[in-house]
Amino acid sequence: MVEVKDLVKSFGHFNAVDNISFKVAPGERFALLGPNGAGKSTTIKMLTTLLKPTSGNLYLNSHDVIKDKALARKSFGIVFQDPSVDTEMTAYENMQLHAILYNVPSKELNTRIKDLLELVELWDRKDSLVRNFSGGMKRRLEIARGLVHHPKILFLDEPTVGLDAQTRNLLWDYVNKLSAEKNMTIFFTTHYLEEAETNADRIAIIDHGQLLTIGTPSKLIKDSKSKSLEEAYLKLTGKAVRDEQANPHDAWRERQRARSMR
Repeated sequence: MVEVKDLVKSFGHFNAVDNISFKVAPGERFALLGPNGAGKSTTIKMLTTLLKPTSGNLYLNSHDVIKDKALARKSFGIVFQDPSVDTEMTAYENMQLHAILYNVPSKELNTRIKDLLELVELWDRKDSLVRNFSGGMKRRLEIARGLVHHPKILFLDEPTVGLDAQTRNLLWDYVNKLSAEKNMTIFFTTHYLEEAETNADRIAIIDHGQLLTIGTPSKLIKDSKSKSLEEAYLKLTGKAVRDEQANPHDAWRERQRARSMR
């Protein structure tokens, strides 16, 4: 369902993603983990056509992401790390706009929206302005919106940041239900390692743009002779706090700007 071959993304002389390859099967729940600046979001941006690779190949649902962008985009839904719903519109209007943009047949539009808003327990708030929603409600709406065109793959880029434990658990209940009932492939990043250990079928760990390891949570723990996924993760990536948390593209541009001012 997802195939990455020899993927590279360079910003000047800096490789944000450095020759990584992996595959994700249909219906699999796959987590891409790594410290800040490791290359996770850059990889997702390339997979979702927001960023062009320097080299390598990407396929979603057998569609070439570089050559067949339109078909690739129809294959996935995405929940971004930063909120992206329109807060000046109602929940229903957000769903309706997304459905129209993805050419959802008009005869199916209302039924799909109702079913999805009921799934995430927001149907009773369909006519409420999103600016009055809590952070958890906005996340649930983003998941529903990302599913309105019936994608084969759902990308979640740190979807539970800032949410309380109860809302996080509820969100993962929705996601796991979708994966099981619809055979939907779930591709996610998170800094909450317990989320990955509980909800991922397989985990890939990336650091400094390079793929360090890939396997089931239990395999990663066993292979690293660790007692938990967190311990295995820290053995691979180290315990030092990463200072640079910005997008590598922004960091590279800032260095270029600083050099030009010398």
